[in-house]
Amino acid sequence: VQPPEKPLQAEEWNKLREDFQLPGIFEEVMLNSMIRCNSPIDVAKSLLTHLAKRDGDIAYNVLVKYLTLCVHQGQVSEIRDVYDIMKVRFKILESGAYNLLIKGLSNSDQWRMALTLLEEVKKIMVPSRTCYESCIKAASCHQEMKLAFELYNEMLAKGVVPTLDVLQSFFYFSRGMKGAELQKELFGILLYLRENQIYPHKTFMRSIKLWFESIPEGNWKGRLTKIKDSGQCPVCNHQLEDSNLTEEEYSNLSERIIRDVIHGTDTFRKTSPKEFEAFQAFVESRLPFDVVIDGLNVSHIKSRKMQCENLFDAVNCLAKENARLLVLGRKHMLTNSSNWKREIMKEMQNKADFFFAENISEDDAFLLYATLRSGKHCKFVTRDFLRDHKACLSDSLTRHLFRKWQRGHQIVLKKIKCFSSLFSQQPAFRYDCVVQTTGDTWHIPYKDVFEEKYSYQVPRNWLCIQQK
Repeated sequence: VQPPEKPLQAEEWNKLREDFQLPGIFEEVMLNSMIRCNSPIDVAKSLLTHLAKRDGDIAYNVLVKYLTLCVHQGQVSEIRDVYDIMKVRFKILESGAYNLLIKGLSNSDQWRMALTLLEEVKKIMVPSRTCYESCIKAASCHQEMKLAFELYNEMLAKGVVPTLDVLQSFFYFSRGMKGAELQKELFGILLYLRENQIYPHKTFMRSIKLWFESIPEGNWKGRLTKIKDSGQCPVCNHQLEDSNLTEEEYSNLSERIIRDVIHGTDTFRKTSPKEFEAFQAFVESRLPFDVVIDGLNVSHIKSRKMQCENLFDAVNCLAKENARLLVLGRKHMLTNSSNWKREIMKEMQNKADFFFAENISEDDAFLLYATLRSGKHCKFVTRDFLRDHKACLSDSLTRHLFRKWQRGHQIVLKKIKCFSSLFSQQPAFRYDCVVQTTGDTWHIPYKDVFEEKYSYQVPRNWLCIQQK
């Protein structure tokens, strides 16, 4: 449906409706089309006026569509009018309408009304991320940082995860502002990035740098750099935190993982206890390993190649330094097939120990068990992020240790095009790749591009901020 270019009279709307194949949904289809074409608001309004005269009222979903168009165009008085109509006609609204109303009002000089609406939403549900972030940005934009941080802390307390976009806006809007409390809150965001292993993208990193440099009498200077393999920062010569856990941290972590994650409730949903016992006996009789490989996961690394060839390349790449390898496989790998050739499997078994689990086993638990039982030196290979297991660990200190251990022990295989080798190994770093501070320095790893997804691939680029 092509929307008209100017407002129509009742008979003209009726004519269009009659010519439409499904008159019952004409108004909705027409409004969708108006949203897509960003039609002038008076055209949409003439359709609503016609509807109100014809039916005596306007359906909820039609009002929401009209509201969408108003929000797109920043038509504040119309947004307020729609809200007044909805408030009278419907006892409560659903989250989609609240999202639109709050978003539309928060971008205007009526932004305080968005805060009132947020309070209304809280009485009936946990407000969405959009609701919170629209209000936070409105408050920040009007330099009301205390209010913005109150909303942000409330949002975190309710388990609503902020976007990088809103975190960046705090640094952007706080530029040049004074206040110890404000600084403390912004440092808190940096520690939130550390705690959750989040790497800001380039634009976000620039906002952080500019904020530091704008602190009145702060004398901060930010420089971009790459950390040496030794873990030393070339800019300030500071040594970054070691990625290794202490003996005590390591034994606490391995006890907790083996207790909570491996013997906890989640593992045996797909793995029989009997199979896991057999695996434990197998591992104990052959300890220690240097590298544990998630065979199935690695076998999918290059889609155009046979799965067994992918795994073969990985085993060859990792077996170079006489490392003792354990590959976690599946029983179907032993059946000669187009993806699993028996002679290649035989050759691999000369270079590594293999444990073949049932085809439905959950192998993260096997991977963690074999790696942790082998000791601090043992690394593991998977392209998974092991997010679920972090969630099973009940306290934040253990979660932090798990992530730190993971960053220092997960080997990432990268596809490369050269003929002699199909993988290059991104080594686990000696230093810890997270936001870190000593008080008068901050080191912040960042990505070149925006990634909403968490990633185990640690960045090579760092922002070093020093207080002179």
